[in-house]
Amino acid sequence: MAQKPSIPKGTRDFGPLEMARRNYIFNTIRQVYALYGFRQIETPAMENLSTLMGKYGEEGDKLLFKILNSGDFRHGVTAADYEALQPAQLAARYCDKGLRYDLTVPFARYVVQHRDELQMPFKRYQIQPVWRADRPQKGRYREFYQCDADVVGSDSLLNEVELMQIVDEVFTRLGIRVCIKINNRKILSGIAEVIGAADKIVDITVAIDKLDKIGLDKVNDELRATGLNEAAIERLQPIINLQGTNAEKLDVMRQALAGSEVGLKGIDEVAFVLDALAGSGLRNAIDLDLTLARGLNYYTGCIFEVKALDVQIGSITGGGRYDNLTGIFGMPGLSGVGISFGADRIYDVLDQLNLYPEAAAGGSQVLFINFGPAEAACCLRLAAQVRRAGISAEVYPDSVKMKKQMQYANATHVQHVALVGEEEMKQGLVTLKNMTTGQQQQLTPEELVAALQQA
Repeated sequence: MAQKPSIPKGTRDFGPLEMARRNYIFNTIRQVYALYGFRQIETPAMENLSTLMGKYGEEGDKLLFKILNSGDFRHGVTAADYEALQPAQLAARYCDKGLRYDLTVPFARYVVQHRDELQMPFKRYQIQPVWRADRPQKGRYREFYQCDADVVGSDSLLNEVELMQIVDEVFTRLGIRVCIKINNRKILSGIAEVIGAADKIVDITVAIDKLDKIGLDKVNDELRATGLNEAAIERLQPIINLQGTNAEKLDVMRQALAGSEVGLKGIDEVAFVLDALAGSGLRNAIDLDLTLARGLNYYTGCIFEVKALDVQIGSITGGGRYDNLTGIFGMPGLSGVGISFGADRIYDVLDQLNLYPEAAAGGSQVLFINFGPAEAACCLRLAAQVRRAGISAEVYPDSVKMKKQMQYANATHVQHVALVGEEEMKQGLVTLKNMTTGQQQQLTPEELVAALQQA
C-alpha cells in the first residue's frame, strides 16, 4: 500500500481561500509601505552559511536550516574526523549554504554587495518566506513569511517614528487592536551596568525576553544559571516589574540609570520617539516595556514588538535599530532600523477574530451559468466584455444541472451569478443574481458591466 503523502511539520499548504486571505494581508502591508516611500527587493532563499552564522546569537545559530553540499558532501571528511568533530563542526564541513533565518541579515549583505548602486538613505521592503529549525507549535512555524521594511544610511530617530506610524496604519486597516511595545537596548545595557553585570548584557537580555513565555521565577532561574549573583538579580526585580505611564517609567529610569551614560542616552531616544508619536494621531497604544529585549544580538537602539490585544498569540510584529550590522560584512558605520510583520500570525489573528472582508474570499465577481451550447457561446462573449472592464468572470464549463453550478458558485465564493437562457438571449438581456442578498435584476450587457463595477 502506498504511503500517504505528507508535508514536514511546521509547514503548511495554502488553498485558494487561504491564498486570497494571505494576499489581502500582503497587499495591505505593501500598500502602506509604498505610502512611506519604501521600494521592494528580493534576495535568494539560500545564503552562504558564512553570511548567516554568528548573526543571531548562539540560540539562533542552532535554528538555522543548513543545506548539504552538492555531490559528495563528505569529501575531505575522514572517519576519524567524523568521530572526533562536534555536530556543529561537522555541519560546517558538510554545508556551505543555509536557508535564510530572517530578511534583515540578507538585506545587510545586499546593501554591502550593492553599495555603489544605492542612494542613501535606502528604504526597502521585502515580503518573502524564511525558515527556522524550531519546534513547531501553535503560532510558531518552521516556514513562514516576513514582511520587512528597513531604512539604512540614516541615524535619525524620525525613521523609528515613521516605522511606528506604519505599524499603526497597517493594523488599523486590518482592524486588529494592538499594543506597540518599545524599549531600547541602550537602556538594557545601562541596567546591566548599574547592577554590576555589564559583561552579562547578552545573558540578561536573552533571559528577560522570555518573561511572557516562562514567567518571572524561571527568568530568575535562568539569570542564576548564567552566573548572575543574587544581589544583581534582586536589583533587577523592581525594573522588570515597573508600572505606570510611559512618562512615569522614564522618570523612574532616569533616576535609576543616573550613573550610566549609555542608559541615559537610551532613555532620551525612547523619549524622542514617544513625544513625536504623541502628536501624530496614533490609533493604537504604545507602551514602554522594560522587559522587552528582542533577543537578537544585532540590535543597538530602539526595539519594538507588537501584541494583539484580543487574541492570545506571540508577537505579530517586531524590529529595531541596528547600528553595526553591515560592519560584519566590511561596511562599518552604516546605521539601520527596521520592522518585520509576521504574516502567518497576523493570518491566525484575523481568522480567530473573523475580520476578513468578504472580498478577501477571492472568488470571481460573476459566474455565467451554462444552459447549453448556444447559451454558453453567448456567455463567452459577455464574459469577454465583462473582463475587458476589469471584472473577474467565469463561464461554467459544463452544461449540468443548475443546482450543481450554484453549489460551485457558493463553494468558490462567487459574488454574483449571471443567467442567460433562451428568453434572455431573445431579449438581449442578462439576469444577474447577488449571491449574498439573493436579489435578481434583468440588465443589458452595458448595464451588467456598470452594475458589477459598482458592486
